[in-house]
Amino acid sequence: MMHRSKRLTQVFLTLALAGSLGACAGQAREQRLQYQEQPVEQLYNRAADLMDERRWTEAALAFEEVERQHPYSSWARRSMLMTSYAKYQSNQYDESIAAARRFIQLHPGNEGAPYAYYLIGICNFEQIMDVGRDQKTTELTLDALTDVVRRFPQSDYARDARLKLDMVYDQLAGKEMEVGRFYLNREQHLSAINRFKKVVGDPNFQRTSHVPEALHRLVEAYLSVGLIEEAQQSAAVLGYNFPGDKWYQRTYALMGDSGVAQVGEPEARRRGWLSRLF
Repeated sequence: MMHRSKRLTQVFLTLALAGSLGACAGQAREQRLQYQEQPVEQLYNRAADLMDERRWTEAALAFEEVERQHPYSSWARRSMLMTSYAKYQSNQYDESIAAARRFIQLHPGNEGAPYAYYLIGICNFEQIMDVGRDQKTTELTLDALTDVVRRFPQSDYARDARLKLDMVYDQLAGKEMEVGRFYLNREQHLSAINRFKKVVGDPNFQRTSHVPEALHRLVEAYLSVGLIEEAQQSAAVLGYNFPGDKWYQRTYALMGDSGVAQVGEPEARRRGWLSRLF
C-alpha cells in the first residue's frame, strides 16, 4: 500500500508543479554538495538531479539550500514544496508535514497549495497503526484528508483522498469492533452494544467491512440480555443486506440454537426495521 501511495504522490507532485516549473537548462552535478553561494538555477537543478536519483535526504537538503540562499525567489517557493515531498519519500513524516504547513502558511493561494494539503494527509495516512493501538494518527489522517476533499473537491488529490478516507473509516470501525468484542467477552453487554451500534449506525462506517460482524455481535449481545425483538431486528437487517455473508450464517445458527424465530423481510419491512437502520 505504501509504495503505491508514494507513486501516486509523485504523479501528483508533477501535476502540482507543472504550471510553475519552466524548462530548466541542465547543469553538471558535482559528486557531493558544496553549499557556497551559487546561482539559484544551478542550486535548484542540482537538487532536482538528486530527486531524480531518489536520493531523498540529500535532495531535501539541497532544496533547503535553495531557500536559504535565495529566500525571496520563486525558486524558493517551489523548493519549499519539493523539500516536503523529499522528506515524505524518506519517511520523515513529521518534517514533511511541517514543511507543507509552512508552505500553506506563507503561500495559501499558490497553485501548489492543494498538493501541500494532500501531502499532510498522506504523511498521516502512512503512519496509521494497527487497530490494537491508539488511533490518534488515524484521527489526524481523517481530518487532513477530509480537508483536502472539502477545499479541492474536483481535484485529483480529492479523488485519491476519498479512496484513502474509506480505508481510514475502516480502521476506525475496526477499533470500535475491537473494543466491543472486549466488552462482550467480559459480559459487559450494554457497553458492547453501544460500540456495535456505532459501527452499524454511523453513515461513514456503513461502507466498511466490519458491518456484517457488528450486526452479528448485536444479535449475540441482545440474546445474552434477553432483548429478543432487538436481536430479531439486527438479524433481519443482516440477512437483508448481507444474505450470503459468513456472519449471517453464524447468526442464523445462533438464532436457531437459542430457539428464537427469524423474522422475514416482509414482516421486517412492516415493522419499519430495515428503513430505520439503513
